[in-house]
Amino acid sequence: MEILIQQIINGLVLGSMYALVALGYTMVYGIISLINFAHGEVLMVGAIVSWTVVTVLADSGLPGWALMLVALVCAVVVCTLLNFVIEKIAYRPLRNAPRLAPLITAMGMSLLLQTLAMIIWKPNPKSFPQLLPNDPIPVFGATITMTQIVILVVTVVMLAGLVFLVNHTRVGRAMRATAENPRVASLMGIKPDAVISMTFVIGAALAAVAGLMWAANYGTVKHDMGFTPGLKAFCAAVLGGIGNLSGAMLGGVLLGLIEAIGAGYLGDLTGGVLGSHYSDIFAFLSLILVLTLRPSGLLGERVADRA
Repeated sequence: MEILIQQIINGLVLGSMYALVALGYTMVYGIISLINFAHGEVLMVGAIVSWTVVTVLADSGLPGWALMLVALVCAVVVCTLLNFVIEKIAYRPLRNAPRLAPLITAMGMSLLLQTLAMIIWKPNPKSFPQLLPNDPIPVFGATITMTQIVILVVTVVMLAGLVFLVNHTRVGRAMRATAENPRVASLMGIKPDAVISMTFVIGAALAAVAGLMWAANYGTVKHDMGFTPGLKAFCAAVLGGIGNLSGAMLGGVLLGLIEAIGAGYLGDLTGGVLGSHYSDIFAFLSLILVLTLRPSGLLGERVADRA
């Protein structure tokens, strides 16, 4: 039982990071029907920038939590500026092009960001320092670290803040109106280009936070570290229902739980036959199963019909 509880804790931590990245996918797709495959690389940039800031300030005498806060602010600033430039240069000129063109551009941008990160920060993995106390805290026979607690709390706060932003603010109303019909929204005084840029900026901020979380939780950063989390976060968005914020949250948490429990708990039950090396199998099999039975995802797609 303790093993199952431990895997549930690990799954919630992993799923919370997936959920943050999945929200970036689903917001962009819900407004302009674009799958931004470069979003995983934004997570990577956030993690590497955080590592750079922490390394530079390592001898400053600041406590670990302060270093993490400074690194988070720097990562958010860099990632939001990066995603703003990507949208303006790579995606905006192709907004009225056939859907295949921006999709190929997104893939190319993903490879470009990986290559630039490899050139700037070199291809070797880098160890991310332990900034928070690492003493295990007992929970129902299992353990949780302070880093994992911070990840869960920050995720809940950010998800609640995003829901409030989208549903109860002028920016959120503008985003929903632009998703429904950009031309009609522009007649009402809304600037669709500004709203779309804001959506990319918000998604980048969430990815930057997830990048720092990923680095702090797993203790390493690398130029290609964003590919797998980005792909799984996209799967989480599809699993919950693309374009649906609640679906992205649910899909991320479920995918993290399925992956952790499948690779950890079931791996132990099978004598290691299906261990941690096969964690991807459980994630993608669950996606195939759900989409076979319910193609629109668990909570259904929420994409405006602009016919």
